[in-house]
Amino acid sequence: MSEVRVRIAPSPSGNLHIGTARTALFNYLFAKKNNGKFILRIEDTDAERTSQEYVDNIFDSLKALGLNWDEGPDVGGNYGPYTQSERFDIYPKYIQQLLDKGFAYECFCTPEELEAEKEEATKNKKAYVYSKKCENLTEDEKAKLRAEGRKPAIRFNVSKAQKAFHDSSVLEFEDMVKGKLHMDTNLIGDFVIMKSNGTPTYNYAVVIDDALMHITHVIRGEDHISNTYKQILIFEALGFEVPKFGHLGMILAPDRSKLSKRHGATAVSDFVEQGYLTEALLNFVALLGWSPSDGQEIKSVDEIAADFRINEISSSNSIFEYDKLKWMNSHYIKMLPMDVLKEKLKKYLTKYDLSELTPEQFDRMIEITREPLVLLSDITDAVSYFFGGDKVEVDPKAKEEVLSTELSQDVLKAFVEQGETWEWTEENLHEKLEVFRAKFKEEKGYKPKFTMWAIRAAVTGRTCGADMVAILAILGKENSLKRARASIIKTAV
Repeated sequence: MSEVRVRIAPSPSGNLHIGTARTALFNYLFAKKNNGKFILRIEDTDAERTSQEYVDNIFDSLKALGLNWDEGPDVGGNYGPYTQSERFDIYPKYIQQLLDKGFAYECFCTPEELEAEKEEATKNKKAYVYSKKCENLTEDEKAKLRAEGRKPAIRFNVSKAQKAFHDSSVLEFEDMVKGKLHMDTNLIGDFVIMKSNGTPTYNYAVVIDDALMHITHVIRGEDHISNTYKQILIFEALGFEVPKFGHLGMILAPDRSKLSKRHGATAVSDFVEQGYLTEALLNFVALLGWSPSDGQEIKSVDEIAADFRINEISSSNSIFEYDKLKWMNSHYIKMLPMDVLKEKLKKYLTKYDLSELTPEQFDRMIEITREPLVLLSDITDAVSYFFGGDKVEVDPKAKEEVLSTELSQDVLKAFVEQGETWEWTEENLHEKLEVFRAKFKEEKGYKPKFTMWAIRAAVTGRTCGADMVAILAILGKENSLKRARASIIKTAV
């Protein structure tokens, strides 16, 4: 068996979509499983829809996911992607071969003439198939059309190619994911492979690139199935070896509609910006249509690659469950080493003046707030009360339901009075607050949790959060007591 070679070939008309990322991942896994090569090719033949911003986003997103390709043009010692627009000098050679073999012909039809054909088909309630009116033009007729200023497009002769390589009009191939697929090529019609301006069309350029790059397996979304029949015929007409094809089911939103921005993030860069870890994102995406043999869902990419079996990918569509992704992301956050987590969180703390905390206080803050994090970006809100010195924004609910009660006022007055004499270390605060709560329970019947709620609401402005003793230690005596004192003044009864 020849070396396995696969590719991911996105069009730079938008940021890297999560669906394309899954296709890239499955190609990457298939290559690693078979000791093959994974190649990146940017398909930018459509100049009007192409943007360098999107090219960069695709490049950066794949790198961020760790889906590094194995070959390409040298860019400062690294592999750059192959780019179709830089290969335009290659495509005319094979167009001429198809013309010479009779598998292609010049088409001088104007857009208006083609539109009239389509309208006629619609009028007769028929699927539109090109009329082949230019297939047998004489050289004199072509010369006359050129003299009128018409530049021909090149069309592929479907029926001629089908008859040359197959016994009937039905074209069949074995899909690695979906099994046997077939189509009557009479329904395809002769399609354009080179536009009148000399630009190759997708279905033509992709065949030339796949052939010259020796791609052995094409793994892509099922929306490409209709293209596959056209591409197989071009492969055959040019005498190229036809690669094996595998088409993946679509990724749908939880409501089973097409996944779109109204459901949440859809581009890899959006997920990363929101605080999803790329390891979690890859792990989750790998499970969209595929299951590990041991049933263990949390796996590294290397573990997934070792277990990957393309023939066991589901042929059905997959549902993108944002809640499951969040669960998986929280799991990966918990697994991060402390020093790595701190660095990843800093980008979400730029609104705060971190110089308010010592390095030790910063570390402790992260330690006590990391547990409930679902997204890295959750840290922004989770730590807000650690900043602002002796002032804190009190949540209206905390003010109304906690701080306005007689119980809370009693607690805060005692806390402020006694706290002035306490040694403000975590160990000592823990001991002092234990005694403090026990005394209130003994003398006034206040449950310990209500006692701490009062202090928490005054000092953090919230009714829940991280370990209160640690919070007080980080904030320090002065800030903690001033915040508590401010609540007494504001809510005095």
